Amino acid sequence: MLHIINKSPLANNALDSCLRVAQSGEILLIEDAVYAATSGNAFEARLREAMGRFKVYVLRPDLEARGVADRIIEGGSSVDYGGFVEIKTNNKNN
Repeated sequence: MLHIINKSPLANNALDSCLRVAQSGEILLIEDAVYAATSGNAFEARLREAMGRFKVYVLRPDLEARGVADRIIEGGSSVDYGGFVEIKTNNKNN
């Protein structure tokens, strides 16, 4: 199952709720949620721990727009819009 999160984990509990309830799947972080996948943020350890259960993708244009593209944590995969479409297509039932 694909979980798309668009809110910063510092301002909203959407990502935390997803990690608490979902058992596995793929997570795509877009918009302000990309901050969760950057080194040095308060949510970094929680996301690293979750990478054992989830494949984590981060939308590269959103990282670039926020000036943090060079700070993505190890284990996160940045994707462009084409990658976003491919992930969504591979998870048609979501």
